[in-house]
Amino acid sequence: MNEKPIIYQLLPRLFANMNGNCIPNGTLRQNCAGKMNDITQHVLESIKDLGITHVWYTGVIEHAHDADYTRYGIRRDNPHVVKGHAGSPYAIKDYYDIDPDIAVDVDRRMEEFEQLIARTHDTGLKAIIDFVPNHVAREYSSDAKPSGIRDLGADDDHDMFFSPANNFYYIPRQLFAPNVDMGSGNNAYVEFPAKASGNDCFTAFPGQFDWYDTVKLNYGVDYGNGSHHFSPIPDTWFKMLHILRYWAAKGVDGFRCDMVHMVPLEFWQWAIPNVKERYPNVIFIAEIYDVGLYRNFIHLGGFDYLYDKVNLYDTLRGIQCNNFSAAQITSCWQTVEGIGGNMLNFLENHDEQRFGSKYYAGDPALVTPSLIVSSMISTGPMMIYAGQELGELGNDAEGYSGYDGRTTIFDYWSIPTIRRWMNGGKCNEDNLSGREIWLRHRYRDILNICKDEKAISCGRFFDLMYVNYENPSLNPHKQYVFMRSYAGETLVIAVNFASSSCDLHINIPQHAFEVLNIPEGDCVAIDLITKDRMRKTLSADKPFETFVGPYDAVVWKIKHKNVLTDDKKSSSTNGTKTKKQ
Repeated sequence: MNEKPIIYQLLPRLFANMNGNCIPNGTLRQNCAGKMNDITQHVLESIKDLGITHVWYTGVIEHAHDADYTRYGIRRDNPHVVKGHAGSPYAIKDYYDIDPDIAVDVDRRMEEFEQLIARTHDTGLKAIIDFVPNHVAREYSSDAKPSGIRDLGADDDHDMFFSPANNFYYIPRQLFAPNVDMGSGNNAYVEFPAKASGNDCFTAFPGQFDWYDTVKLNYGVDYGNGSHHFSPIPDTWFKMLHILRYWAAKGVDGFRCDMVHMVPLEFWQWAIPNVKERYPNVIFIAEIYDVGLYRNFIHLGGFDYLYDKVNLYDTLRGIQCNNFSAAQITSCWQTVEGIGGNMLNFLENHDEQRFGSKYYAGDPALVTPSLIVSSMISTGPMMIYAGQELGELGNDAEGYSGYDGRTTIFDYWSIPTIRRWMNGGKCNEDNLSGREIWLRHRYRDILNICKDEKAISCGRFFDLMYVNYENPSLNPHKQYVFMRSYAGETLVIAVNFASSSCDLHINIPQHAFEVLNIPEGDCVAIDLITKDRMRKTLSADKPFETFVGPYDAVVWKIKHKNVLTDDKKSSSTNGTKTKKQ
């Protein structure tokens, strides 16, 4: 059986910080930081109980911040090129080191990371970390690099905007002068010549909304004239491959790769097979925001999974917030037809606003229809962001990150819902509200269905909307219905985005019975969410009847004996109506 990855994203610095008295713009000394050692076996077991299969440890590699670790031999960053006191986890300072903020014993920070990976594996979970290939911190310098490894930029020719041999891009004879305060006197940040910023800002004068805290890496593309210089293989390629292998050797099971479309596809075509040659089970997940590039990054680039942000996420958000029609979900799976199983779906991550925030749904308890669709529409991964399962609202104005419905990644802070759930490491419900308890149970039930039900993890998909658009019991702008089926088990799934309940009489076409190879007739069905059992009719001649509450869903499971098992069926089906994904 294929495993459907259910990924739990957490930032140890935030997740394990139990300080309930954080102050906006607080320093490390004032607000503290969570430690890897606080993510104990019991914590991991409690996360796994949600149905989680993978933990994405965000921000574990050393990045720029303004905390002082000079007594440990770690050079202090100039605060003028650090966003917030804690800095961005995506402004990597040393690709070969662990961030000292999250270590109890800074001198043994790598050992603590290795122990975290071991605990993760002992719990039966897999570990994912970030690979940030496009840019590094302004003051990148590795003091932990293995013997024989040259630092990025160490051998660059600073007098050239572009050279195939350079690791960075330079703006010759110009002082770095962003539209933010760079300090004065001995405390000023001085960079000459200026380097290009990470968001493809090829001037010495980035603005406050540019990624001025980072430097763009050079993979052999001359952005001056658009030419590519990939032969001989650029030095940056070899350096980044070594970094990937370094972390894979430490037992990391996968990499979430940042902004992959800002790095040449040719690099991924070369690097991913080179990693998998030694570490064949390592997975690669791409953060990408261009649907037109999806297939190339899977079929040519070699990625296992891609973020489906601009397709399904944006559509579900539109349904929740902007009066989009639920019928648009059909076009979402059609857009990724053939690669649906490679799509990683989510409702929250560190970049996005919290589902329950006033900027999104306004109430975390409204999540069920969006959660069901995003987690059950395909065999691909589902991702949850720490605190989402408790209805974290992102109500704090933490400092550098103001009140914007997000949980900061730039500040020393703690997450209120996680802090109360952790309860000093007990991981219980003693300090949770009734709504938070209900919501966590709802997430646990749905995610475990996704993990355990073969119809979800490796079954076929059939969209029922095309025969229900004129159904008087179903409003296609507010309800969405589909089926999943595998080896004698079929799920009839209906979601309701409306604030009122509905009694649905769902038409199931004869084509569905033929394609999914399932029999017609009366049956006993169980709603996998509520555990209710009812007699139902599964027939092309009589609608499938179900009640769905406001902002709710049903997942009716029917067991039956197929004429053929799924592995004997032809994979050729009507592509506009059904898809194994």
